[in-house]
Amino acid sequence: MCGIAGAFSTQGVNEQLMKQATDVMLHRGPDAGGYFINEEKKVILGHRRLSIIDLSTGANQPMASSCGRYIMVYNGEVYNFKELSKKLPHHTWKTHGDTEVILELFAKFGKDSFTWLNGMFALAIYDQDTKKIYLSRDKIGIKPLFYFWDNQSFVFASELKVINEYCRSTSINLQINQETIPNFLHLGFIPEPQTIYKNVYKFPSGNHGEFETLNPKLSIQEFWKASSHFLTNRISDENKALKQYKDLLFASVNDQMISDVPLGTFLSGGIDSSLVTAVASKLSSQKVKTFSIGFNEAKYDETQYADAVAKHLNTDHHIFKVSVNDVMELVPSLLKVYDEPYADSSAFPTMLVSRLARQHVTVVLSGDGGDEFFQGYGMYTWANRLQQPFFKTFRKPVHGLTQLMGNRMKRGGNLFNYPSADRLHTHIFSQEQYYFSEVELSVLIKNCTFNFSTINTLDVSNGNPAEQQAYWDLKYYLKDDLLVKVDRASMQYSLESRVPLLDQRIVEFALNLDYHLKISKEYGTKHLMKKVLYEMIPRTIFERPKRGFAIPLKEWLRGPLYFLVNDFLNKKVVEELGVVHFNEVENLVKRFMAGEDFLYNRIWLLVVLHWWLKTNQASS
Repeated sequence: MCGIAGAFSTQGVNEQLMKQATDVMLHRGPDAGGYFINEEKKVILGHRRLSIIDLSTGANQPMASSCGRYIMVYNGEVYNFKELSKKLPHHTWKTHGDTEVILELFAKFGKDSFTWLNGMFALAIYDQDTKKIYLSRDKIGIKPLFYFWDNQSFVFASELKVINEYCRSTSINLQINQETIPNFLHLGFIPEPQTIYKNVYKFPSGNHGEFETLNPKLSIQEFWKASSHFLTNRISDENKALKQYKDLLFASVNDQMISDVPLGTFLSGGIDSSLVTAVASKLSSQKVKTFSIGFNEAKYDETQYADAVAKHLNTDHHIFKVSVNDVMELVPSLLKVYDEPYADSSAFPTMLVSRLARQHVTVVLSGDGGDEFFQGYGMYTWANRLQQPFFKTFRKPVHGLTQLMGNRMKRGGNLFNYPSADRLHTHIFSQEQYYFSEVELSVLIKNCTFNFSTINTLDVSNGNPAEQQAYWDLKYYLKDDLLVKVDRASMQYSLESRVPLLDQRIVEFALNLDYHLKISKEYGTKHLMKKVLYEMIPRTIFERPKRGFAIPLKEWLRGPLYFLVNDFLNKKVVEELGVVHFNEVENLVKRFMAGEDFLYNRIWLLVVLHWWLKTNQASS
């Protein structure tokens, strides 16, 4: 795992400034750093390396192809590189890692080679003959890639902070993109391709780009899309599906356990991480190191379940109990780690478990991806429910009635108050996450103009409402929230996190899986996953309500974290920044403090937004 960066400018690039910018992501690659600048001094590539496979200096980057024409910087892991190397049977390999294989495949086969890569990656290749820069990002969007382009300067990097630093040092003033703020308040993240800055974008997953430096322009082309695999070859035979899934799962975990440095797994005690850990334990010749985070607050603590799984699998288990003081220590670093407004408060325990794991290993396997592909979230049930004729007809009266009841009914009732059927995906998501609905945003935001139609438009039409909601999660929530959370949190501590459940083969299999193999009366959600898991771990360990990986935010916002409300939601700050109406904020805080618990994430959204805007206004 590494960090990459690069720049082109018609006025020329500055090597020292790129080195300074790349160093702000030293955490992504503390083991080595390297740079390439072309003869005309108009293109520069930078790299920070975290050594995982082939620890020799010969595997450092930027790496030149054997013909000398191509120079590459690369972040990630491609797990089928040994198989792909056979496409070049006469090549003499200088390293035993994936970087050289990817580069030589490109040198021989060009952009088509990107479609063969199974793994997580973001890369840039400079062609010294044509003076073009090629970019590519993995199919699911596991690894990050950002770029800035204003028709004069082109800058790309693994993290926004690198682009910010390089632009600032070269007198390019990044402007805040106010149009992304409604998206953030509605979803808790800013969806691809937008970022919080104008002219800065998230490079789309499953795409490759071609930047021409002689006649500066960028073209982007898709090479993989989920819609091509969504229920196009439906799998409905359970016995065949079970065997296929087990084979794919064991193959994926086996591939992702390849490492020249110590490796372990995150273990929450839930279905997904337990399944990955169980398979890893079956495949490993020694005890698997496992890592869990718990809380002093009993209702948020699941360490006893993780401990039960660890004991059954006989892992080398490590637990860290989180106190509010541990989170308080991390609070100041939130903006620095995530670079743009980001509201998922489980970032804090993810950072803490990453810090714990890094004391023992350099690579971890995580369980991300199980919920989205196997109907693991409650919002999927709501997607089906809201399409029932009764609720479609009487949703307004039902909503009105629920607002006369207790907190739980009030909160649940908001799901019926959607503005339009063509914007249900984001509405369901926002209300399941306790974020602002469109109705609320229309009175909260000043100069209110927003349109969520595009992000609600899917490139598939088949499947039931629950399947379509899960597909939306794959396109947005998984990529722009959950994978962002784990990447930034783990890499902050120079820890590589791998996601076996998002192996391309598993993704394409799960996209075609019949609904009844994902949710059933026998097991509820994650039917097929549980059938595999219960062959290795007793079912009784998992017979409990599902909980998210969250801190006690609603309690802490009334207590030790209330200073953030005071600091960033006071009248002076809110009116100075001028994004939302202070009277709405004030009323929201009063309602929350008076006992409307379900408003806590709305408060947190506003805190993070104003905190970020205030900080970046001051630093700009």
